[in-house]
Amino acid sequence: MSEQKPLNPWDYKPWWCQPWSIVLTSVILISGSWLLLKIVWLTILVSIPVLTWMGFFVFIWPQLMIRSGILESYQRENS
Repeated sequence: MSEQKPLNPWDYKPWWCQPWSIVLTSVILISGSWLLLKIVWLTILVSIPVLTWMGFFVFIWPQLMIRSGILESYQRENS
């Protein structure tokens, strides 16, 4: 039996597109909006697209990549 390590979609992304950098960017954008402007409704307006973007790329995108099978085909081509 050959041992296959679990496929990790983050292995195929550069350092600036890793979960930690996505979360850090989101925190900086939202807190920066509040610290600079101190306007609640504007910070909420900034937060909605930023949190949507973060949620998609940190939680949904990796699952879509695993389920699509594209990582397995990429791994076979480069083995």
